[in-house]
Amino acid sequence: MSTASLLPAASRARRRLSVRRLAAWLVLRATNPETGLWLVVSFALVHGLLWTWILIDLKAAQDVHMDVAEAFAWGQKFQLGYGKHPPLAGWVAGAWFSFFPAKDWATYALAMTTLGLGLVICWFIALRVVDRRRAFLVVVMLALYPIFNFKGFKYNPDLLQLVTLPLVVLAYLRAFEKRTWRSGLWLGLAGALALMTKYWVLTMIGAVCLAALLHPERMKFLRSPAPWVAIATLAVAMIPHLIWLKQVDFVPLTYAADVYGLANRAQSAQLVLGYVGHNLALLAVPVVLAALALLLPRPRFSRIWSPGANAGVNASQALNIWIIQIIVAIGPPLGGLIFTIYMKTDWGIPLFFLTPLALVAIPGLRIHEVALLRVTAIWLVITLAALAAAPTIAAREMAEYPNSAASYGARSQLARELTQAWHERFGSRWAVVAGTTEVGEPMTFYSPDHPAPFTPGELWSSGLTSLEEAQRLGFIGICDTTDGRLPACEAWMVQNAKHAEQVVMTTQRFFRGHPGPSINWKIFIVPPAK
Repeated sequence: MSTASLLPAASRARRRLSVRRLAAWLVLRATNPETGLWLVVSFALVHGLLWTWILIDLKAAQDVHMDVAEAFAWGQKFQLGYGKHPPLAGWVAGAWFSFFPAKDWATYALAMTTLGLGLVICWFIALRVVDRRRAFLVVVMLALYPIFNFKGFKYNPDLLQLVTLPLVVLAYLRAFEKRTWRSGLWLGLAGALALMTKYWVLTMIGAVCLAALLHPERMKFLRSPAPWVAIATLAVAMIPHLIWLKQVDFVPLTYAADVYGLANRAQSAQLVLGYVGHNLALLAVPVVLAALALLLPRPRFSRIWSPGANAGVNASQALNIWIIQIIVAIGPPLGGLIFTIYMKTDWGIPLFFLTPLALVAIPGLRIHEVALLRVTAIWLVITLAALAAAPTIAAREMAEYPNSAASYGARSQLARELTQAWHERFGSRWAVVAGTTEVGEPMTFYSPDHPAPFTPGELWSSGLTSLEEAQRLGFIGICDTTDGRLPACEAWMVQNAKHAEQVVMTTQRFFRGHPGPSINWKIFIVPPAK
């Protein structure tokens, strides 16, 4: 055999050796109790930083999403509730923006910080169910789940549940294992924290309760003080919010019934199918990519499957995870069908973070060292590819949909121009903006005065201001001429802004030579009361 023929073989052998060494290093760091947490926190930090950068480029042609601006507005005034939702999302936004400026990049950083914290909590959950190697695989699979990257661009109560609901599950697993009053106390506090995020968390809390009742070891848990201390703690912790609910005549429940109740069963069924299909498609991404990492380069099922007991899986806690995930996967769409509810696809955002763990906790599944490196490499390649492509995607999307007022309307420009107009006329802070949520909240975010939003005709007022306060302090009313609700907006302005100065303003965004929609805004400037 010639020397030339030996060189490629030697090169391949060196590459295989290098890959094995890198895989061994990664597994060593992931499985070592002294370095495992450092590895996961570092991974979550890098993931958050890279995807913040990606989102800044990807959304450069757009203003922040209405939900983000709404959370910012809530955070301007700490309350026990904000009309539609419990207060935690507003509290977190208020705390965040007390340190960071009201800039687009800060909203994406907030979203990715939320998701990064969720990744770390999910790792702690995994440690109670599987060994450290599998636990790190769970974290990387979640990082590949679109909810934890490009779909997680908007901070809102749905996204914040990816912190509070993992805390509930973690506290439950701990209480189920420890069965002490202290573990019950933490479970009750975690449940209260979740309920202060969004009432939708009752789906997960209900699933946890059912898991406790269905588990073969339920009597050990139920005879301990843990569940009863948890219930008592939850009830006591929720008293201030329950008092607020009564004071506002349970307006969040009115909002849910009015907005999401349907009379058409066929429409409800169609929405449920869309919800199921959407969330299955999102889950397919990490599952398929992880399967490829496990099977390649020589796909043989026998390489990753070995029936029988597995010391790397805590079967008792794995059963808890399987029960919880099955219930929250099946329960909401069934409920949507039975009660003819308008099922939003976003409601699935916080309900499937246990899916990777539920799969990895299958005892027959074998996780090899190289597979862990492969799935991490897949995450890195996809992330860097998204980083490189984000500016091009942003420009191309705007070129393809230049007339999308919802996506590319220049609300930030309008906020700056209205702030200047108010200052020129009155020389004081612009205190209140009146308009639809889609218009008012962006004014609150982008105006340096951060005026409190007032939504005309909304029964579930956020409580940030009132019509009386608006008329006393003066306000700017805004009607979007591209909105189908324009007649209702104008009618309200005629009734409540009779002596307003009326102006028409036009805004248009330009991004990398691509023009956005030109929008005419009907403006009603009401001076402060004398």
